[in-house]
Amino acid sequence: MLDLRAYRVKEKSIAVVGLGYVGLPLALSFARHYRIIGYDINEDRILALQKHVDPDGELSTDDFEGTDIIFTTQLEHLAQASTYIVTVPTPIDEFKKPDLSALFSATHTIARVLKKGDVVIYESTVYPGCTEEECIPILERISGLHCLADFKVGYSPERINPGDKEHTFTRIMKVVSGCDEPTADFLAALYGKVVEAGIYKASSIKVAEAAKIIENTQRDVNIGLMNELSIIFHSMGINTHEVLEAARTKWNFLPFYPGLVGGHCIGVDPYYLAYKAAKLGYHPQLINAGRLMNDNMAAFVAKNIIIALINSGKDVRQAEVLILGFTFKENITDTRNSKVADLVYELQSFGVKNITIFDPHANASMVQKNYRLKLASQYKDRQYDVVVLAVPHKEFTTFTEEELKSLLRSPYIFFDLKSVYFSIRKNFNYWSL
Repeated sequence: MLDLRAYRVKEKSIAVVGLGYVGLPLALSFARHYRIIGYDINEDRILALQKHVDPDGELSTDDFEGTDIIFTTQLEHLAQASTYIVTVPTPIDEFKKPDLSALFSATHTIARVLKKGDVVIYESTVYPGCTEEECIPILERISGLHCLADFKVGYSPERINPGDKEHTFTRIMKVVSGCDEPTADFLAALYGKVVEAGIYKASSIKVAEAAKIIENTQRDVNIGLMNELSIIFHSMGINTHEVLEAARTKWNFLPFYPGLVGGHCIGVDPYYLAYKAAKLGYHPQLINAGRLMNDNMAAFVAKNIIIALINSGKDVRQAEVLILGFTFKENITDTRNSKVADLVYELQSFGVKNITIFDPHANASMVQKNYRLKLASQYKDRQYDVVVLAVPHKEFTTFTEEELKSLLRSPYIFFDLKSVYFSIRKNFNYWSL
């Protein structure tokens, strides 16, 4: 049933369902060794991929060369696969609850073409138990087949880090698991052909799901601690950056830093674990506290911008604010769960009307659609009362002191959230997290 040789000689093919930040690099890496069917319901995305263009800007045309892959929205093409890898997004909804609609939709689609002997592998981030308690029953109900007896299911959590050119798909150790030992072995061999960094075989699907969740929950809690320390140190008149630089001289100090925590992983995954824990009757205190702290940091920054404007004698309602960067982190196009949007909304709630947002990487139409905010096409045509370096894209990290001052009216109020220009702070009315 689980014969890897059939995939190596391309008698059988693999479908990757969902071709975004996770699915596309996985599909192209696999397509150098196996026959791949790249499936997505977004027709515009498929048309771009057929032209060897990554709509997310993460991969170049060269990354498509030497691959055995077709890109399709057609169910009949999907039906030709024997293994299905699900890489669709699993965000949260407006109430910060897991939104599994894309996952369930993909599962329904696969179930319609599922055959005896097929394998379904989930990579999407979920809470422990979701694959076996939610997805497998859907596969069984719609296909009329039975897991273990007729088809197999595995889970291998994605570890894609957008914008990271060092820790790419093939260079990150891969955790795999299966509904039984042969399936786990099959996943280990399947991914092992592609992933250079090695394979770790988890003892169960739930263990693999939990491992993924705590990777980002751990980071979220640690950043939450740094954000709380930043608030405390600001009230003491101490610069957090200086404190952290001093503390990190100890060999076992963990180098976490304060910041706006957005994106589709750190700002989302802890809610999945908290949701599942609450379902079981336990309300996690530390995880929820970290989430609350990080979700409120945009408000903290906005309040300090208003204070800086008032202290400088400026009219908040007439002040012009420039915000540099909108994506959830530097040098990527991904604007999902952008906390810069929260910063803008907070400033608007204080009466700030003149806000210019510039980001050379973000898609202006997507920002308008998802956040009802307009990105400027340029920003150097006038001066501002405050400049906020929110996301340190490479385009924003090489300003000279004179260039920064040319963007500002005196006094030079500069909010450098990640302390990029800490060395010249004394020449500005400077603030950093």
